[in-house]
Amino acid sequence: MGKLDGKIAVITGGSLGMGFATANLFVAEGAQVVITGRDQSALDAAVRDIGKGVEAFRGDISNLADLDALRAHVEARHGRLDILFANAGSARAGLFEEVTSDDFDFTAGINLKGTFFSVQKLIPLMQAGGSVILNTSIQGVRGTAGLSVYSATKAALRSLARSLTAEYGAKGIRINALAPGYIDTDIMRRTGLSEEMIAEMKTQATIHTPLGRMGTGHDIAKSALFLACDDSEFITGVELTVDGGWAQV
Repeated sequence: MGKLDGKIAVITGGSLGMGFATANLFVAEGAQVVITGRDQSALDAAVRDIGKGVEAFRGDISNLADLDALRAHVEARHGRLDILFANAGSARAGLFEEVTSDDFDFTAGINLKGTFFSVQKLIPLMQAGGSVILNTSIQGVRGTAGLSVYSATKAALRSLARSLTAEYGAKGIRINALAPGYIDTDIMRRTGLSEEMIAEMKTQATIHTPLGRMGTGHDIAKSALFLACDDSEFITGVELTVDGGWAQV
């Protein structure tokens, strides 16, 4: 018997990295999972790799029409939603003085606007017992050169989790944030960081993390499972930091 038997879950950005690892674990725990993403080939590969229990929906969370279509798809196929892992995010790295309006709009459009409206569009499908998990970051509380916009959006999502907790607690819907530390996925390359920058970040992460390693997608998936299932049924409004202790000491 799985911890998510019979549950319907949506994972945005579910075709790669942390989202893919979480979708894989949710399916193994008995959930029916809808993954979203912008790359159809990556979505198709994820569905093939995970197998039964997962379906893909192509869409861009920064596009409200795509989110409307996602809601209609979930409602038509499943009639309800039990778990939303608002995981999709991105960034364009760059020093503060070099950030352009397009850079800002790209990062804020996905991380903040996209996550905000993903929840707004999908939460009406939830009933008491539902769980919403916002993917934040330890960068929301730390300062890192070249990540000013990204860090600001993640801090905003932490604030959003608090506000939504106040609004939806009476309805029995839990809202929590999940803050990864440095996780070894391809997201760093997709944000435009050079191989040299990535190597330095990995070195620093290993040096400064008390547990002595970078995190993995599975580390995040297991934490998301805890926040999604009944093991955390009296936990809401928190930010669960999953960083090997880096931001804590």
